[in-house]
Amino acid sequence: MRRRSTTILIALAVLLAVAIPAGAVMFGEKDVDNEYPYVGLVVFDFGGRPAWRCTGQLLSPTVLLTAGHCTEGASGARVWFDVDVTSPQYPFAGTDSVEAATIHTHPLYDDFASFPATHDIGIVILSEAQAGPFTSLAPVGTLDGLSLGTSRASATFAIVGYGLQDARPTLFSAERSRYKGEVRMINLESDLNAGYNVQLTSAEGTGGGLCFGDSGGAVYYSSTVVAVNSFVLNSFCMGSGFSHRTDIASVHDWVSSFLD
Repeated sequence: MRRRSTTILIALAVLLAVAIPAGAVMFGEKDVDNEYPYVGLVVFDFGGRPAWRCTGQLLSPTVLLTAGHCTEGASGARVWFDVDVTSPQYPFAGTDSVEAATIHTHPLYDDFASFPATHDIGIVILSEAQAGPFTSLAPVGTLDGLSLGTSRASATFAIVGYGLQDARPTLFSAERSRYKGEVRMINLESDLNAGYNVQLTSAEGTGGGLCFGDSGGAVYYSSTVVAVNSFVLNSFCMGSGFSHRTDIASVHDWVSSFLD
């Protein structure tokens, strides 16, 4: 990964981290009403063993959208769709998880070497069809329209994930609950965005924030996906959160090809 003057930390959670109870999305609230039943906790294998976890969302009975840095290099994966993942088999396969049939990373993803044009998007094809409901992609250019005039200040977005609530003094990884938050757009045009990423509010009192494990979770506008959570700016999850846009043609078309 190419480093810039600001440290960029991809927001996956490593399963080997110290297990101390916590929650996420940071500053959000648990999805107790199961408002997002199509959002799941994804454990990815490396070398045949569970290695890291992310968040993903169903676009169809078998197509799960997540981040490219989550799918890259993975030898397998499984998904849980419970609000609270309490499976005694976790992080291994069990009766309440769904195994991946195939795993795909966007062909232009290059481990952030072309930052900010990371194409940090991945797809997991499930081995068993799910009954739904499902979410869907927002039309190309949705965020461009919302970034103009008063729309930038008034538009709100939902973020949903199974990530960590805090990363101090070390990564907390025991919490396995789906949390949601409401955030606003900061900008699309900075050097960290450049039309590929969207920077979201990410501080206490702003409605929510990204942390490790929220990678791959969607940014929703009117129940459609406009971006996938990608990276944060410091190891404490207290910096700004950034998500890779799904409403740009190169990403939208690639993801849609699995749905077609």
